Amino acid sequence: MFETKMHLQESFFAPKEAVLAEFGPLRASAFRYPSGVAALRLQNERGELIMLPFQGQQIWSARFDGRELTMKSMFDEPRATRQYLETYGAFLVHCGATAMGVPGPEDTHPLHGELPNAPYQQSHLVIGEDATGPYIGLGGAYQHTVAFSHNYIARPLVKLHAGATLMELSMTIQNLKRTPMELMYLAHINFRPVDYGRVVYSAPVTPEHVRVRRSIPSHVRPLPGYRELLEELGRHPEKHHVLAPELTFDPEVVFSIDYLADADGWAHTLQVHPDSHADYVRHRPSQLDIGVRWICRTPDQDALGLVLPATAEPEGYHAEKTKGNIKVIPAQGEWRCDLAMGAVSPAEAERIAANIAAIVAV
Repeated sequence: MFETKMHLQESFFAPKEAVLAEFGPLRASAFRYPSGVAALRLQNERGELIMLPFQGQQIWSARFDGRELTMKSMFDEPRATRQYLETYGAFLVHCGATAMGVPGPEDTHPLHGELPNAPYQQSHLVIGEDATGPYIGLGGAYQHTVAFSHNYIARPLVKLHAGATLMELSMTIQNLKRTPMELMYLAHINFRPVDYGRVVYSAPVTPEHVRVRRSIPSHVRPLPGYRELLEELGRHPEKHHVLAPELTFDPEVVFSIDYLADADGWAHTLQVHPDSHADYVRHRPSQLDIGVRWICRTPDQDALGLVLPATAEPEGYHAEKTKGNIKVIPAQGEWRCDLAMGAVSPAEAERIAANIAAIVAV
């Protein structure tokens, strides 16, 4: 067991891609998009991730076994901005941490908080070996300090193992203040939906436990019939389980889901494709107790937020505080979450689906 850390500098990233490190079948290379955004490509023998080491530590894209996992968007590359909707199309975006979700009338925070495109002061490549085997990954630190208000450090880490089609992710938030810190966090994971894909997940499928959002955010312009669709899904949430092309998730539909975990503490979610391959997320409800599902299927954007594991529903700070959904990190304490996501084979999808059936049957 070992881990080596290479500290990254902006000067390492040039328009021409250059290899930074190799470890067996694992490789890390650096390049810069024409937009100016630095990018790190992490590869194994099954696929690759492209990450943004200094802009939110987003996973901009994920591709395994020749299949693109990432949502379709209007952006062919990330843009150098902190505005959420001006560079939206990543596979994974960290949201929070002082606030998260769509700002309500009383809120002053930006859409999904300060983390999505945060300028990381420190970024590092990791190469190592653990109980699962050799891995390569990206970590870093972003300190968010506002006088008389906030002072914390966010430390994400993404690891890709040799031969794997799943990536492992953790996020640690360290409260630097000598007083408690309120916390909101959401891992915005955006898969590419597949026509007639089936959504399978470890939660009781009832209107009480799979709740459709009926409020319409200010940035959403609903089409005729949209409110009626929300009402129908509110009564029968199971009607979204098969992604039939005629279902009009335009511009979006959002659910809040109460997940159940297995004996090891993991909740599970699949999009099973018609060819039996699947997309997959596992998370711990003990850390992220609300699962948000976001579906957007339009001519310009096609996305399945299969599950966005979160500490709260995405209605903004004041609404979630009223519901009692704000977490608190003690003075100089830490909070952490762990999850994994990616692609799985038909055999693995079948095994996970059986596990899900056993969880919800209890």
